[in-house]
Amino acid sequence: MEAKNETQIIEFLLLGISENPRFQPVLFGLFLSMYLVTVLGNLFIILATITDSHLHTPMYFFLSNLSSVDICVTSTIIPKMLVNTQTQSKIITYKACITQMYFFILLIQLDILLLTVMAYDRFVAICHPLHYTVIMNPRLCVLLVLVSWIMSVLISTLHSSMVSWLSFCDDLEIPHFFCEFNQVIHRACSDTFLNDVVTYIVLLFLAGGSFAGILFSYSKIVSSILSISSSQGKWRAFSTCASHLTVVSLFYCTGLGVYLSSAVSQNSHLSATTSVMYSVVTPMLNPFIYSLRNKDIKRALKKLFEKL
Repeated sequence: MEAKNETQIIEFLLLGISENPRFQPVLFGLFLSMYLVTVLGNLFIILATITDSHLHTPMYFFLSNLSSVDICVTSTIIPKMLVNTQTQSKIITYKACITQMYFFILLIQLDILLLTVMAYDRFVAICHPLHYTVIMNPRLCVLLVLVSWIMSVLISTLHSSMVSWLSFCDDLEIPHFFCEFNQVIHRACSDTFLNDVVTYIVLLFLAGGSFAGILFSYSKIVSSILSISSSQGKWRAFSTCASHLTVVSLFYCTGLGVYLSSAVSQNSHLSATTSVMYSVVTPMLNPFIYSLRNKDIKRALKKLFEKL
């Protein structure tokens, strides 16, 4: 098939999770409910950390940033899916697809980096408690978030720019509910070798490096907790990082599951379904994980609800 560069006029078709018309109302209601829970849950976390002076610490500063990113992740992909489901349309324009892909990559990268920064924060708090306020000063906290943003923007810009150089043919159907990076480049007629190389390099250094940093931090944390003599002290130290460890496990396990399922199975709809876990379900569960296991968050949310 002869490649034709029609990137200025083409439209992609998002096939979604299921093409069965009977399932569309169910999917619409399900994703609308998850979206509203995600936005409200993370919004309450942000408001609680802002209004309660006891939560003006590095740990909750990073948590509020993570909640903001989670709201943006779901807002990047779910509203378009809901519109397409409601209007029975599968069309997304080329520019809208590239824009959606750009912001999704940016926000997922930012999620990974923020989880790594939060692991470092817990490492300092537990392994170097006497120097915690000195090391994790406001300037460093802002700098860590700023660097995370800059790295995410650069990586997302690189990926999106390289996709915009590709030529597309007649196969414009994307078996997904949003413009997922791998699905889009696989629709290209031109050579995607360079795109694949860049993708693997980024995964190796960013995702792999971040995961290694998290493992290192928690190996030191576990070692410090085991050295505590009292069982009450061990539990108190563990409880300060239990929520973050749960979120990290959920995010990485679901994300890894998506790529493993894609590698093992050629079923694109299976990949779309499993992608729901890390792109929709995980951001929805994060507020519950942090609030259910955290007395400070519970107290702040109680005060917030009383004011409302």
